[in-house]
Amino acid sequence: MSAHHKNWMGSALRKLLKNKLATACAVFLVLEIAILALAPWIAPFSPDETNISIRFAPGFWARFSHDPDVAAKYVPGHIFGTDHLGRDVFSRLIIGGRVSLTVGFVSTALGLVVGTVLGLLAGFYKRLDNPIMRVMDLLFTFPGILLAMLIVAMMGVSTVNAMLAISIWSIPNFARMVRGKVLQVKEEDYIMAIRATGAKNARIIFVHILKNCLPLIIVIATMRMASSIISISTLSYLGMGVPPPAPEWGSMIAQAKEYMWKMPSLIVVPGVAVMLTVISFNILGDKLRDILDPSLKD
Repeated sequence: MSAHHKNWMGSALRKLLKNKLATACAVFLVLEIAILALAPWIAPFSPDETNISIRFAPGFWARFSHDPDVAAKYVPGHIFGTDHLGRDVFSRLIIGGRVSLTVGFVSTALGLVVGTVLGLLAGFYKRLDNPIMRVMDLLFTFPGILLAMLIVAMMGVSTVNAMLAISIWSIPNFARMVRGKVLQVKEEDYIMAIRATGAKNARIIFVHILKNCLPLIIVIATMRMASSIISISTLSYLGMGVPPPAPEWGSMIAQAKEYMWKMPSLIVVPGVAVMLTVISFNILGDKLRDILDPSLKD
């Protein structure tokens, strides 16, 4: 049993690398995270630096235009062009991406920790099961983004409050899935044997049972990252996420909607960034589900 647990991550990684699509998504996410982590050093301009004289400058694609007037509008150094205030879109994209992924990671981590602990306790202790799961059911009655909007409206608009709102929304998903796994694992023979040796409940729950829940938790967390990124982008688009003038993918789309016909690339560029990131996390999570926890298949 112990050897099995030591090798499951290596076995899962080998299986994942055999799937070309999942490997491509993993490589894309690693490269993206590396670029966003180094964004302050990679960004050619300050994200808030304005220059009205070059507002609405097109991106590098203008250089390939057959229209000399369009090609002449390209400003060297601004590979994705500039926005309505003459700010560099590429710089805002990668600095804003840091915010989007940071909020996604932190909110998912908070939801994971709280939800996992509640799920472990609800699944192991019958007396805690009903009160914990009824609270989770209450949270489930609210559509996710509406619950996040309600929390932000009560707490005030800020990046921290947006993270807390999204993490609270994530808790019921982790709690319910982990509880189901605990109900299954705690009846296994080896858990019964460990309990018979006199091991304390805390050790059984947070060492032996949690170790068996790790594959499930990794799958949920990966797929939850996609939801968290969409959530912060949606909140920012609605003016309830990252406060301006700080760049964020959702707020970039919101600011660009007034100029979508004049300069569609202002919406397309951050929109494609959100789309590729979310699709990559979803595909990766889907493949990890197949590899780590086939019981989750529909």
